[in-house]
Amino acid sequence: MALPSYASPFERFWYYAFRVICALIFFFLMAPILIMIPLSFNAEPYFTFSQKMLTLNPEGYSLRWYAELFSSDSWMRSIRNSFLIGIASTVLATTLGTLAALGLSRAHMPFKGLIMGILISPMVVPLIISAAGMFFFFSSINLAQTFLGVVLAHTALGTPFVVITVTATLVGFDHTLTRAAAGLGAPPTTVFRRVTMPLILPGVISGALFAFITSFDEIVIVLFIAGVEQRTIPREMWSGIREQISPTILAAATILVMISVALLTVVELLRRRSERLRGIAPR
Repeated sequence: MALPSYASPFERFWYYAFRVICALIFFFLMAPILIMIPLSFNAEPYFTFSQKMLTLNPEGYSLRWYAELFSSDSWMRSIRNSFLIGIASTVLATTLGTLAALGLSRAHMPFKGLIMGILISPMVVPLIISAAGMFFFFSSINLAQTFLGVVLAHTALGTPFVVITVTATLVGFDHTLTRAAAGLGAPPTTVFRRVTMPLILPGVISGALFAFITSFDEIVIVLFIAGVEQRTIPREMWSGIREQISPTILAAATILVMISVALLTVVELLRRRSERLRGIAPR
């Protein structure tokens, strides 16, 4: 938005100063990532820029660490585990979170605040406490060091994101549409499938993407619950940092960043589409 012609000198100063401050904060947050990405193409086995890289010599750059990443059995197993666990936990979290949000959207839902607080508690409780509690609980029912245990733990972490995004979508939902469909004789399943779901779908997909990102990047709970066969990409990176320093970790981290950026871009596009459908943003 451009400044109006009647803006005072102070307003003009703050207009540009605010943007400079935001740019500096953004650079401060992004600088570690911006440094890590080019280092993943380093031809030397170091975590620093070589002289050839600084002089932009093509010999200083290489894809050897990406080749090593995709040729390593341990890394490929961790990539497969991350996707399998992430997809399974996302499906469960999306289903449970959507159902919970639909229930909480009802006007006469008893103890709505208490239930919402319980559902989003995994976002509030420190992750180390949640991981320790899940470890003792899953150990007592023989689910520690199993794929099912890791999936259920990640489901608990991802469900709050689905609840929040779907609940935010339902804030502007016109319930007269569902009552009209029911009045015309449509059964509840048809009302949900043909009326409710298409309108809340952007929020559901956004919550699912957040749940997937949470599972894909999670490390603390995996350290407590997962065994050798359930190692994910963050767990493999943690082991690599402790046991064998290799720039392959930078290649894996770069891929994680690219996946996160792509998913967050989709989330933003879905948010804008949801606003257009609800009449908040201009078409």
